[in-house]
Amino acid sequence: MVTISLQNKKIKQKNSLEELLTIGKYFRSKFGETIYKVPISISGFTCPNIDGTVAKGGCSFCENDSFSPNLQEKKAKFKLHPSNPSNPYLDRQLRQLEMQFNATKERLGNKFGTKKFIVYFQSFTNTYAPFETLKALYTKALSFENVIGLSIGTRTDCVTDEILDYLADLSKEKEIWIEYGIQSFYDETLEKINRGDTSLNIKKWITKSKEKGLNVCGHLIYGLPNESQEMMFETLRQTIELNIDSIKFHPLYVVKNTLLTNEYKKGRFTPISEELYIDTVVKSIKMLPKNISIQRITAGISDASLLAPLWCKDKHAQIKKIKKALVKEGLRY
Repeated sequence: MVTISLQNKKIKQKNSLEELLTIGKYFRSKFGETIYKVPISISGFTCPNIDGTVAKGGCSFCENDSFSPNLQEKKAKFKLHPSNPSNPYLDRQLRQLEMQFNATKERLGNKFGTKKFIVYFQSFTNTYAPFETLKALYTKALSFENVIGLSIGTRTDCVTDEILDYLADLSKEKEIWIEYGIQSFYDETLEKINRGDTSLNIKKWITKSKEKGLNVCGHLIYGLPNESQEMMFETLRQTIELNIDSIKFHPLYVVKNTLLTNEYKKGRFTPISEELYIDTVVKSIKMLPKNISIQRITAGISDASLLAPLWCKDKHAQIKKIKKALVKEGLRY
């Protein structure tokens, strides 16, 4: 009798939890089935914060090739730039796109039985290229069987009205998302991490993207240099005010061969603690309006390039801890 009573109590508690809106739930509600994002990394793409257009060296936390899980080919010396319409590598990039998509599609299909996909241009800055190159890549991606849309990772200083108008036109028939790295709305922080962008410009282009009817996902990093928890919450509040549709939370971790590596080794940067990160993410999620979907609650890297904090080595363990903390707040992720 005691065992049955405990089981009933657990079932009742589980049923009483408020379901959070994840991006998976959003897609299932809209399309009636599971949609998977297929991450793509195209060689030749770079960033104005790396090539010297706005800065050199990239953001302080960015080891430029570390965000390229699908990039198998040797890195090309040729780099795209919006001002140079010539792209002798376009055919190679289109083949690369197709090979990566087919390989991931097959793997997801075999593992999960997935039938519908969104092509996610993930690595580097995926609007920082000649317009004709972008159109060729996006059109190719949308031509693949069972692709219902695109998600494009980029920076707010790397979009134009022409690009947004084109994406808005695509969105009339396809699911189109644009993902912006916001990170922080404190200009002193953006300067500290060598971001090469400003809070005013970030707000300007997110506002324009929303005005054109595009779905916007904002990326926030918690644990940036000299930021308090209240500063992180303030960035979140300002992000919410921009009427974004979805959000990703990331902890700042230190990997080898970055500008942040030197700051960490010299004792000038202390990574966010596990306890503070979990507390901040849980409280942030409680601040979100119910219409904003959640795409990521943490991130990490399991290889030898991670210097600190070591708790970022196991992303899945972090997800479990955050989920457990959310349950205590009556929420289920």
